Amino acid sequence: MASAKNRDFARLLDDLFQAAAIPETEDHSESATTPTIPFDYLSVVDELHSGRIRVSGEEASAEYRAASTAIEEALREMELRRAEIVPPPLEPAPLPSIDPLDIARELEIDRISSAGDLARVRRAFAFENHPDRVAPHLRDRAILRMQVANMLIDEALRRKKS
Repeated sequence: MASAKNRDFARLLDDLFQAAAIPETEDHSESATTPTIPFDYLSVVDELHSGRIRVSGEEASAEYRAASTAIEEALREMELRRAEIVPPPLEPAPLPSIDPLDIARELEIDRISSAGDLARVRRAFAFENHPDRVAPHLRDRAILRMQVANMLIDEALRRKKS
C-alpha cells in the first residue's frame, strides 16, 4: 500500500480491492484476514453523479410539506380524541374522623394487653397521623386526632396499672 501521506480516497479503495483479490494462503490466520467490501463504493458514487438519480429542491420541499401536513393531521386527530375523553369528576377524599370511638377502633385498644404494645400503637399512630406528616389543610384535624388518640392510650395505660 502507498504511504498514508500520499494516499487519496480513490487509491485507498484501489488498495483495498487489490488486497481483497489476493487469495488466502495457509500462512494467514483467520484473525489476519483482509477486509472485505460488501459493494463497490465507486459505482455508487458514479451512479449519484450520472444524473440518473435526481432530487430537486422542489421535490424535497414537496415531500417535506406532505410529511408536515400528515403530522399536523395526526396531531389534530389526537387533540379531537383527547377532547372526547372526559375524566371522571374528582370526589374529595373523606376527612379522617375525630370521633373518639372511631379512633379507638383504629387503634384497636381493646385488643392490647401490655404497656409496651400501647407505646408501639402510639408511635405507629403518630407516624401516620402526626400534623407534621399530613397535608397543610389537614393539620388542624391531625392535631385533634393526635390529642384524642393520646387521651385514649393514656386512659388505657391507667386502667392497665390499676
